Amino acid sequence: MAEEAKPVPEAEELPRTIVRRIVKDKLSRCSEDGDISVNKDALLAFSESARIFIHYISATANDICKESKRQIVNADDIFKALEETDFSEFIRPLKASLEDFRKKNAGKKAAVSKEKESGKNKKRKVEGEPSGKVKSDNGESPEKGESGDAE
Repeated sequence: MAEEAKPVPEAEELPRTIVRRIVKDKLSRCSEDGDISVNKDALLAFSESARIFIHYISATANDICKESKRQIVNADDIFKALEETDFSEFIRPLKASLEDFRKKNAGKKAAVSKEKESGKNKKRKVEGEPSGKVKSDNGESPEKGESGDAE
């Protein structure tokens, strides 16, 4: 018997707008006039193909990770998976994209770290300044009506 196609859980579907944008962008580069229309079924086929490819590479990378007695898949596992599955032509462009991504995020992380650090310094200054509140001998603020002074 032929295997029936099971509906794909929504969580596993790739966003249609992103798939459409990628497909149209790539196909327009191949076309002389640059205007490409893509049938809805063709977009679904692209999306499903990409989803299956992701699952295939993920499973292979996971196996590589387990062989190394690790639990977290890293980029090197993906590169090895691409090589093992005869998609080694993707490794070089993927490494370049990953490097660009890391450079962009390094700048963002540095900006966020500086922002957090300056926020901590402001808090330290505020905490270090006297607040004008009276504290009792045990370090707690006196209750309303108590001045902390003996009469």
